[in-house]
Order: sequence, then C-alpha cells, then structure tokens
Amino acid sequence: MNLEQTITKKGNPLALLPLLTFLVSYLAVSLITNDFYKMPATVSFLLASIVALAMNPKATLKEKISTYTQGMGHSDIMLMCIIFLLAGAFSVVSESMGAIDSTVNMALNYLPSHLLITGIFIIACFISISIGTSVGTIGAIAPIAVGIAEKTGMPVGIGLGAVVGGAMFGDNLSMISDTTIAAARTQGVEMKDKFKANIKIALPAAIITILIYIVTTSNIQLNLAQNYDFSFIKVIPYLVVLIGALSGMNVMVVLLLGTLLSGIIGISTESFDIWGMIAATSQGFMRMSEIIILCLMIGGVVAITHKNGGINYIIYAITSRIKSTKGGEIGIAILIMFIDVCTANNTIAIIIGGPIAKEISDKFNIDPKRSASILDTFSCFTQGIIPYGAQILAAVTVTTIITPLDIIQYLYYPFILGVCALAYIFLMKRK
Repeated sequence: MNLEQTITKKGNPLALLPLLTFLVSYLAVSLITNDFYKMPATVSFLLASIVALAMNPKATLKEKISTYTQGMGHSDIMLMCIIFLLAGAFSVVSESMGAIDSTVNMALNYLPSHLLITGIFIIACFISISIGTSVGTIGAIAPIAVGIAEKTGMPVGIGLGAVVGGAMFGDNLSMISDTTIAAARTQGVEMKDKFKANIKIALPAAIITILIYIVTTSNIQLNLAQNYDFSFIKVIPYLVVLIGALSGMNVMVVLLLGTLLSGIIGISTESFDIWGMIAATSQGFMRMSEIIILCLMIGGVVAITHKNGGINYIIYAITSRIKSTKGGEIGIAILIMFIDVCTANNTIAIIIGGPIAKEISDKFNIDPKRSASILDTFSCFTQGIIPYGAQILAAVTVTTIITPLDIIQYLYYPFILGVCALAYIFLMKRK
C-alpha cells in the first residue's frame, strides 16, 4: 500500500476543524458562563460553517458552497425537517386542547396511595412517549412530584428522579421524539423498526425501575384530598398516534391524523376555535425552528468535513482496533456518549454522530436497526445523567431546595438503561 492509499484510508484529521470549532466555541462559552444554554448551538454551527467554507484552498468557494448546500438539501435531512414540523404541530395542538392535563389527572385519580412514586414514573413514561419531549414532560409532571414529596416528607429528589427517568424513557422510544427521528433517519431505518429494537432495551430497564420504586417507596402514604378532573377523549390522540405508528402507518400520516384529531377534539370541547388550532399549529412549527436550522447547518458542515476526509479519519480512529461487529457497536456507543457530553443535547449529538455511526455500521455489518437503537439509547443514557443537561436543569428549576446532585442519586432508570444497553450489545443475539 502506497502513502497516498494510506492517507486516503486514514482520512484527514485537519478536516475535523469545523466540528472542533463548534465544540470549542460551544463548550468554552458554556464553561465560562456556567450555563450550557448561553451559547446557542446555531451560532456555534455558524462559526463551524464559516471555518468549513474557508478550508481546502484547492477548491473554489463556489464548489465548497455547492457541497455545503447539497449536504443541507440531502433527502434524509429534508425528510427529517418535515417530520420535525409535523411533530411540533401535533405536540402543541394536543397540549393546547388539554391532553397533557387530562392524562396526568386521569392517572392521579386511579393511583393507589402506596404506589405514588411508581405511578409518577409510569405517568412520565406515558406522557413522554406520547408527546415526544422529555423537557416538556418534566415541565408538566415535576410540580406534581414536588407536591407529593412535600406532603409525604420524602426527599424531593426521589420524586424528581422518577419524573426525569420516565421522561427519558419516552425520549428514547417515542415515535415523535426528535432523537428517534434523527436516529432512524441517519441510519436509514423505519421508526417502527427502531422502536422494536429499542423496546428490548428500554422495557426491561423500565420494569426493573418500577420494581425498585415499589420496594423502596411502598411505605409512602398520601391520601389525595381532591378529585382531579380529566376528559378521556382528550387522551385519545396520544393513543391514536402511538398505535398508528406501531402498526406501521407512515409517520407523517400518523402525525397529520393526530394533529387533526386533536384539533377536532379541541374545537368540539371549546378548548379553542379554528383560529386557535391554526395558531397552535404555527406555534408548533416555530417550536421546531431551531432544531431544523441545526439540521440544515450540520448537514452542510458534515458534507464538507466528509469530502475533506474528516469523517474517514474518525472512522479510522474508532475502528482501527475494532475487529468485530460487537466492537463496532461499542465504538458507536462511545462515539455518541462523547459527543453528548460535549454538546449536552442528545438530538444534536445524534445528528452529528449519526452519519459516522452509519459508516461504522456499514463497515462491520451492523444491522441498521441495532445501530439506530444504540445511538438513541446511549445518547439518552448520557443525557439523562449529566448535571448540566436540559432535563435535570428543568427539574431543578421547579424548586429552589435541591441541586442536580440531589436528583442524580435517585436516577434509577437512566443508569439501569445504560446497563441494559450494554447487555444488549454483549448478550443479544444478532441476525
């Protein structure tokens, strides 16, 4: 093998400078300000885009812009953006007509008093898998968990740990979660197939977590002194979306159906009028604007990085010591955990690492369903335990009496999920 072939195989580490620019600019500002959301990821990727276009003097600016825009306009990126828009519309329309409140209140009405914390975890699981957002779930359920903790005298961290754990369950599995969408699209698989692979990891972790809560909190008693009003009809859109997606229906059709059904129920129950539904739909689109912009910019940066040999270098660095399919899966897990620690955002981590994971899975004949599942699961495991992640920070803001560490010590589900994910790699039979 001559020198040129060796360089081609190893790729070009200098081509990673745009991605390094993103990480350094994002991390530096975050660490200096002690706020991981001070520097918008879009601005960091704008800097990365500028660096990417400035590299490779052998190519003209016109050629580099062409590569950048082709990466932005890749069919997978475009489809991902459309799904994000539809998921945002469904989430806000259903929320506006009272679906979240009805779901929570219905569960609270039927929960046995000695299973309150277990029930909080299960409610968070259902809400998050229905609405596809862990932070939104935490915002809805965390105040209830804090109230229960205050009335029973138990540590607030236990209740919030149950909420965060349940929220990460749905973030990992939901058909409309941005992490699911990103993981499935970057690996080229249907979301229902990724779900079927993922459930083998997430469901055992959830069952073990439920058993732990039953054993450790069974002595907690609270008589709910009020009836919580709910309307079952408002829960139906969540069930329709979940069942439709699992049955194999096209995800865009499912989301459109869910949005229309939520709108009809909202209008019929006078939660809003037709203009309120339209406004909620628009608000849902706007809620997804930042992640869509990120998708486009990341697609452009990754395209230039790939053309300059940066992706090949990462693949070589990860796989040079890997000799098996199992090793390739471990490499994907390490890759996505590292990126998530750096970005504190599992969706961004998957969008960045997804194309690299796809190359690794192709090289080592990893089933795309497994690679998508590993991507999503290990990113959710990491995101669920880092103290500066949006999920734990959202939980902390509900009360002023705890810190992230007070919650982390009770985060049973994310840690069990990580163990189950490792067992999946080492023990689960491959086809």
